[in-house]
Amino acid sequence: MNSTNLPTVSVVVIAYNDAGLVGEAVSSALAQGPVVAEVIAVNDASSDGTARVLDELAAAHPRLKVVHRTENSGGCGTPRNDGIAAAASPYVLFLDSDDVLPAGAAEALVRAAVEHRAAVTVGAAVRRELPLHHDVPWMPGLYTPGDVIERPADRPELVRDTLCVNKLYERAFLAEHGLRFPDGRFVYEDFVFTSRVLAAAPRIAVIGDLVYVWHVRRSAAQVSISLDRKDVSNWRSRIEAHRTASRTLAAASPALGSACQVKFLEYDLRMYLRELGRDPAYRAAWWTLTREYLDTFAEADIEAAAPHARWIVRVLRASASPPSDVERLTRLAAEPPRLLPPYAAAADGTPVWSEELPVELEGLAGLSTDRLPVTVDAEPAGRRAVRIRLHDLYGRLAEAGPRTVQLRFLPRAGGEPVLAQPVELRPDPQGGWVALLPFRLGDVAATGRRRGLRRMQAWNVGVGVQCADGTSVFTSLRPRGRLLRRRALPSSRYGVLLAQPYRTGAGALALRLAPGAEGALYLVRNRLHRARAGHGAG
Repeated sequence: MNSTNLPTVSVVVIAYNDAGLVGEAVSSALAQGPVVAEVIAVNDASSDGTARVLDELAAAHPRLKVVHRTENSGGCGTPRNDGIAAAASPYVLFLDSDDVLPAGAAEALVRAAVEHRAAVTVGAAVRRELPLHHDVPWMPGLYTPGDVIERPADRPELVRDTLCVNKLYERAFLAEHGLRFPDGRFVYEDFVFTSRVLAAAPRIAVIGDLVYVWHVRRSAAQVSISLDRKDVSNWRSRIEAHRTASRTLAAASPALGSACQVKFLEYDLRMYLRELGRDPAYRAAWWTLTREYLDTFAEADIEAAAPHARWIVRVLRASASPPSDVERLTRLAAEPPRLLPPYAAAADGTPVWSEELPVELEGLAGLSTDRLPVTVDAEPAGRRAVRIRLHDLYGRLAEAGPRTVQLRFLPRAGGEPVLAQPVELRPDPQGGWVALLPFRLGDVAATGRRRGLRRMQAWNVGVGVQCADGTSVFTSLRPRGRLLRRRALPSSRYGVLLAQPYRTGAGALALRLAPGAEGALYLVRNRLHRARAGHGAG
């Protein structure tokens, strides 16, 4: 079967005040070839030049149809519903105005849909961090290419994929079940739509092809709704969307409903907690809202969550307001999770969260070494070394017998880590283990250059710990002391190497390296740009 006799697709593109980007999105849809019979662009009453851009494109491309809304809907659901109503092809595909479809995506999806008689066909998606073009796979490992899922209830973990844009939908299936997005200003409309689709029990075909590139522009003047998390109303909207989705799924399948609840605890809750920030008013409002919602969860769903998520829930429910050690909770919510000292215990030796909140860390004894939320501190030891301290965790690490530690520099733009030589760990009389690690930033910068990283390089810095029993654990570093001081290092390769260690939002050590004068100038300009962006966002 070739592309000329395949069933066709209507690609629905929604746009609001995106004149500078919508053309690229529409062009990527038109470039799919004859399998895309029409591109329906819905302009949600934009006030910039979006309408003009779309009308000019439509004049040049007969397959492009433009729907101009006279009133802004306030969200993404209503314009998508307008697109579904206007679609005439057997299949529908959704595209946002600031994203793109990779070449061949539509044809690959349609071929699988026809072959497997699937009402829904899903492909791979990536979040592309711009301007670095760092691609992060969306939900890696959730799907197996070639799979045909007869009933979503047989795969409850599918509730973790809340995207609507990486899937092809049979239009007759949408019509038969009356499947539409929530209208109006409903922030997480895809959560609800996806739950409605899964509740309708479609056959789902899976392909391995990349079918969607989701552009993430964190420094944009107007970030996307899902990234705009500085106001507690965003969290409130996410809770309401999850509540609606969970009820929809539970009514169709108890297994899907429970999986949706567990997903919230393991993913949504942790994501927002690690971005909690320091504003007392926001923290208090977030804390109250979260506790009220967690009180509605069944105990069985909390028990089904991973241990780290369970501990977070127990601490949140045990405290009416943010406790003094709330930073420990945000670090436990990070990826990888880290439980910062001190480590308190009940009278019988049972590990608990703290003396102030003696919440039992139930399940800690059963965690494998690689899942232990260990903490490793790092502080400077001269200009070319760091001293690290590996904290034990209620004796769990001591059981495994930590033997060596190895620095790992992972490029933030993606790629393989740069590994230093392993160094032997020594027991510390004060508890835990210590080691002195060479911090040869010139070698890291040179490796980055060989890999094509020019001007400023950005690295996450972590460590891998190898134990005597053959187990291992990888975690990030907690910067201490004067480690975060910017340094200009003499370099035989570059003349000068500017190194700027910094603390990420999750409290972990990261590093910017600028080799040579050109790199140093770029780093300074980049820093000024971030400062201006942060000032404007405030």
